[in-house]
Amino acid sequence: MHYGLVFRAAYRITGNAGEAEDVLQTVFLRLLRRNRNADPLENLESYLRRAAINTALDVIRSRQADQTVPLPEEPSGLAQTEPKQDVSDLRLALTRAMAQLKPRPAEIFALRFIEGLSNREIAKTLGISQVLVAVIVHRTRQQLRKELRPYLGDRS
Repeated sequence: MHYGLVFRAAYRITGNAGEAEDVLQTVFLRLLRRNRNADPLENLESYLRRAAINTALDVIRSRQADQTVPLPEEPSGLAQTEPKQDVSDLRLALTRAMAQLKPRPAEIFALRFIEGLSNREIAKTLGISQVLVAVIVHRTRQQLRKELRPYLGDRS
């Protein structure tokens, strides 16, 4: 029932279908274990979205720690055009920059700009003030803009 929500959230962050599937499996296993030991969740969709984001960020962090290079998802025989390469470089740089963020700012950034939630929805989901969400979003954007300046050029 919630497969698509978790998979999409994980895929948007990892950029890799295999890793998104791993995240999906991890999230549902954690949910199963949690339900055995705790009261039912008040907002299952919110829990799953947050768990997917945090688990996907953990996957990215561990990927960087392992110094592995992900395989491209497209056959290598296809010629890549320059704009597509620029976009994939920027995506990889954004993924790496997000992995360097502390967990709370990374989660809020992903909820806001990847999942498309409003500041009000994020505040309600996380149980914090809307002002705090806005401050964290602003600071996180500044930090990411600084990290991505070489990829953005004049667009930053």
